[in-house]
Amino acid sequence: MSTPDRRPFPLLAILGVVALLAVVGVVVAYQRGAPSPAAVVAQAPEAPEAAAPAAQGRTVKHVQGTSVVPLNPQRVVVFDLAALDILQALEVNVLGVAGDQFPHHLAPFADAKYPRMGTLFEPNYEALHAAKPDLIITGGRSSAKYASLSKIAPTVDLPMSGANYIDTVVANTELLASLFGKEEKGRALVADLRASIAKLKETTASRGKGLVVLVTGGRISAYGPGSRFGVLHGDFGVPVAVEGLNASLHGEVIGSEFIREKNPDWLFVIDRDAGMGQRGGAQQVLDNELVHQTTAWKNKQVVYLDPMTTYLIGGGIQSVNHLRGQIAEAYAARAQ
Repeated sequence: MSTPDRRPFPLLAILGVVALLAVVGVVVAYQRGAPSPAAVVAQAPEAPEAAAPAAQGRTVKHVQGTSVVPLNPQRVVVFDLAALDILQALEVNVLGVAGDQFPHHLAPFADAKYPRMGTLFEPNYEALHAAKPDLIITGGRSSAKYASLSKIAPTVDLPMSGANYIDTVVANTELLASLFGKEEKGRALVADLRASIAKLKETTASRGKGLVVLVTGGRISAYGPGSRFGVLHGDFGVPVAVEGLNASLHGEVIGSEFIREKNPDWLFVIDRDAGMGQRGGAQQVLDNELVHQTTAWKNKQVVYLDPMTTYLIGGGIQSVNHLRGQIAEAYAARAQ
């Protein structure tokens, strides 16, 4: 009789030994403090959540798109003087600024405690990276750099419109106020501005027609409604002396003959060179026989506007209020 084949037994024995060793290994690992497989899974890095931006900030719409801005930004860098003007009015602290000219009420930002982040036209990217801002604000002269700056930190770009000047100033003020929890302060600033403008318009409407000119390098440009200085007509209510002027950024080039021909009752002058920190020459340019023949000159109604707030800062709520005050003072002086 043949002997039964017992070859499967060694295989079964080997498998049993392997299983036993595995159990022993787990026990030893546990005794040595090694993490269990469940613990390893729990310690794995968490993947970013798609909804995280909603929890960490708010989505803000602005002139160049949308940006997710952190709640209550603490490290704010500003590349626009109008925005800086508004932030100062709202009593918001900033980390860094751009440029080297800070006229009048913005003079505190010339202090070295506010690091320079470049110019209004060209950011210093090395300084920006070192500053680690959590919000960058652009506008006007710096708007062209929005795309590159938005790669460094959330960036909001503020518009400026000549056609709807005060409405734009108000919208920018309300936007910045909402970003920093300053809504109540923003509403008060806006209410004061609108009330003072309404009072001014009661005076300007019946006091004659006006022409706004900018003088630079001996040349004269005229600006009408819808232009960068159109606020005098569209919002302050000064009747227009010249219809159909080009509303381009640089205005319409004119000469003294043009001013004599149009004969404005009021001539509002912006000396750009003085606004840029250079020696101004607007008074010398306009002091000639042709301009002397105008009603504005004869009645001493040639008003040299503050070039710093009018030209350099532009759409800040404080600078606009300063411009309004200067116009109001000029009309009040001639009424006496």
